[in-house]
Amino acid sequence: MDAQQFLAEFGHIANAPGGVTRLRELVLFFAVRGELVDCNQADYARMERVRLGLEHQKTSDRRTRFRVLEPVTAADAPYRVPDGWMWARLGELVEVLDGLRKPITKSHRKPGQVPYYGASGVVDYVAEHIFDEDLVLVGEDGARWGRGESTAFKISGKAWVNNHAHVLRPNRKLLTDDYLIVVLREMDLVGFISGMTVPKLNQQRLISIPIPLPPAEEQSRIVAKVEELMALCDQLEQQQQDRRKLQNALRRATLQALASAQSPHELQTSWKNLQANFGRLFSEPEDVDDVITELKNLAVRGVLVEASRSAADLARVIADCSALRSEYIATGLMRRQKLVGMAESDMTYPEHWATVAFDEAAVVTGGVTKGRDLSSKRVVVCPYLAVANVQRGYFKLEGLKSIEIAEDELPKYLVHKGDLLITEGGDWDKVGRTAIWQGGVENCLHQNHIFKARVPSEKLLKAWVELVFNSSIGRDYFAGASKQTTNLASINMTQLRSFPLPIPPVDEQRRILDALATLTDLCEEWRQQLKHKGDLASLFAAASVASLTGISIEQEEETALKAPQTELIALLRLATPPGVKAQAPLATLLARHQGEMAARDLWQRFGGEIDAFYAQLKTEVAHGWIAEPDVAQVREKAATEAAKA
Repeated sequence: MDAQQFLAEFGHIANAPGGVTRLRELVLFFAVRGELVDCNQADYARMERVRLGLEHQKTSDRRTRFRVLEPVTAADAPYRVPDGWMWARLGELVEVLDGLRKPITKSHRKPGQVPYYGASGVVDYVAEHIFDEDLVLVGEDGARWGRGESTAFKISGKAWVNNHAHVLRPNRKLLTDDYLIVVLREMDLVGFISGMTVPKLNQQRLISIPIPLPPAEEQSRIVAKVEELMALCDQLEQQQQDRRKLQNALRRATLQALASAQSPHELQTSWKNLQANFGRLFSEPEDVDDVITELKNLAVRGVLVEASRSAADLARVIADCSALRSEYIATGLMRRQKLVGMAESDMTYPEHWATVAFDEAAVVTGGVTKGRDLSSKRVVVCPYLAVANVQRGYFKLEGLKSIEIAEDELPKYLVHKGDLLITEGGDWDKVGRTAIWQGGVENCLHQNHIFKARVPSEKLLKAWVELVFNSSIGRDYFAGASKQTTNLASINMTQLRSFPLPIPPVDEQRRILDALATLTDLCEEWRQQLKHKGDLASLFAAASVASLTGISIEQEEETALKAPQTELIALLRLATPPGVKAQAPLATLLARHQGEMAARDLWQRFGGEIDAFYAQLKTEVAHGWIAEPDVAQVREKAATEAAKA
């Protein structure tokens, strides 16, 4: 099979999410089953001598460097191989040199140029060496043993190997290093792993692994073909990355045109262009995030909707805030303090909007400090919000912690429904995260690294303030104002209070928020479409691979299968075997199990939802690949019985 033929038959898989990975798995699958290169009968004739040599090795009285192990029976063989091949245990084909390896603690290693190997590769460089030859290493513990993983790898020249990797020297008359690596990469070795706390591929299980053994000459041809097709997969992957870069650049240019809109009319024109080119601009669900970000920026700039005829009622906003501040001072909830001035800003907003220091629109207070001495106080224990709980526009309330607080301070630090919570610090791009508290947690407080802001005026919507703070305008201000160290940044209360807050008329605030919500909902629909498309493509790629290999591709997230609403009591039988290109995963599974299997067992091996199983079964019966089961053998469960399942 050359690269052109491989692409013609399986290229459709490549563009699915994870498709190139599936292609690499197919390359390995075909390689170890003798389906990549043509056989040579002369080579196969020599294999009989190999077979006799291994038999002699088992019966000879002479000591041998290779193990004498139980033969691989038909029941042990994971799959069929060409007639000229044979099965052998790994221990019959390699010397295990584990006795020569030696771990060195980091403090005792002398720095040098010799690679120091562990389970998955080089972990350090040292001055001395144990080995100086070509060898194959296989991870013993701390490795990954799934299908397609780099469990085995080749080393050459001077090396030191610790006790986390098995050291193998193949009998190169029978087994080449590179072919052994291909075989072990193709296998799912999880079944050979022992130990629950520390999973381990011990030596006894390692040497028992069955190896499909073609003639050495054919092994070399197989390895060369694998390298050729893997290089093709690398090219496909690079092409995808290049296309992705071009798509990202095109999307950025289109979004730049959207961001440059100066009026609702210009925005509408740019939006139509974006919609018309959606398929070219977007391929991943996360691509939609950029659109939502730009929409928020446009909203805060006043471009989403037509302007109001009235001006913002700034005097009312300031008066309402002043009244609340006076009330807080009178009741002891806060101390009297000077108003801060508005920070400089080069942002321009519509003329009928107002801009004011946040301090004149909201009352900002700090949170409770941990670790205070409360020994003389009557205390209560309350849940509190920390920085990790406050996200942009929402809260993460899992694992909410509690804190002791003086009972008489409870009113000062309680969070009320409608309060704005703003983070003081974190990563530089996360400072100033803002969310509106919606309640739901009784007597909830806020930590001193979270500011609380109360907006009392009906002329200033809390959702508008949240939008401004979480937009790029707010994020840029907080990032620029924050005190930054190597990894963290923080703002103080004065910087928050001096934020230059744009305030449109309240009716315009509502229309902007409504328009943004509508457009955001549309973006979320796009996101779901992209996700659905990607999921379907992944399922198609997995089904294509399964139809060829009979191996079900496990999903990343293991989910319990939905209980069938029918009793799967039929015995399903193979009818006409499907062709290589046929999408027939169920018939392929039947073919690998002597042509028949109980329907329930077939469903479990299929690995999908019961509805998908029935749909696939119906398709394969219609094609004549599976014999039609007796109708009476698949009967509906009673509703109560199904509910218990």
